[in-house]
Amino acid sequence: MDERSNNAPHVVIELNEALCVTGWNRQAEQVFGVGAAEAIGRSVAELVPAVDDGWTWSDVLAADSAPRVHTIALGERELGFEAWSQVSRDGEGQATGATIYGHDVTLRVAAERQAKLERKILSTLLDTLDLTAWALDGRGDFIFHEGKALATAGLRSQQFLGQNVWELFGDDPGTHDLRLAAAGEPRLGIASELYGVHWLNWYIPVKDSPDIAVVAVSLDVSETKRNEAELRAKLDLIEKQQEVIRELSTPIIEVWDGVITLPIVGLIDSVRTAEIMDNLLQTVGRTRARFAILDLTGVEVVDTGTASHLIGMIQAIRLLGAEGILTGIHPMIAQTIVALGVDLTRVAVFAKLRDALYYCIGQLGRKRTVAPTAAT
Repeated sequence: MDERSNNAPHVVIELNEALCVTGWNRQAEQVFGVGAAEAIGRSVAELVPAVDDGWTWSDVLAADSAPRVHTIALGERELGFEAWSQVSRDGEGQATGATIYGHDVTLRVAAERQAKLERKILSTLLDTLDLTAWALDGRGDFIFHEGKALATAGLRSQQFLGQNVWELFGDDPGTHDLRLAAAGEPRLGIASELYGVHWLNWYIPVKDSPDIAVVAVSLDVSETKRNEAELRAKLDLIEKQQEVIRELSTPIIEVWDGVITLPIVGLIDSVRTAEIMDNLLQTVGRTRARFAILDLTGVEVVDTGTASHLIGMIQAIRLLGAEGILTGIHPMIAQTIVALGVDLTRVAVFAKLRDALYYCIGQLGRKRTVAPTAAT
């Protein structure tokens, strides 16, 4: 091996017709970790064990070869070795050996594998999910535009490639966030509607890249929007149904001139009691009723908070100039009211609605028969 080959910046290995090493330069020593004195005379397959399927070092004697990356097993580590070879021949054209040239491309191979993996992951996502990924350069030109969701919007793969986003969509309000991203501010979860599709967008600025300014992902959320609208409509219907149920469950009935009754049925809590109070007080004010009968026959249990609200309701009725009357109190409710220590001496309480109505009619009749005092 001459001095030039020995000092070459790439690997140079000279072989005889038996594929034994006759030349091993300094770069080969560094790449494979074997000195020239140790390498001379040994088989190249032993020193540089290639694990390529269907290829062996004997192939270098067949013909000159173009650069090819080989995987070399060096103990527990693998090395990427890009090599090409030149056959030496005698006067009769018989191969007498070969010279192998090459260099370590382990890092490049790893980067290529990583890039291939990333491309596979990206293509799987774009082909499977209802989204589109796109990218802009510094001028706002599309340099990438792919994804399954394009078909939903009636677009083709890479349809906008080379076109300027500001010229295409400059008048759309959604470009405001995109301009912020182009200025370096990430914009995440931005909702927009375009081509009849509801999108959720992520605009991500790319720093320190001469080719890419913004990378974006747009997810088709039209189905979610439809589901939200349907759910909202169902919730509105349920709310209206609950309102009707509340009105039917606590009807306010005018049973006599100036006498209204509110039969309460079922379980009542603080929320329902507040609604009952609001409806009752509005009815008392509107009808100018003199008596309001709260019939608790259909209620078996109330908590202390609800009992307190009921007493407050009686007091509020009195402030409107009417008299509140309780009927049909169950023993459990009576115990709760007593536990609260509420004074009911000024509240008319009757066992049955009939008794309360009889009392109200009697009170109304008595007031009508009282003659005015004559002036003297």
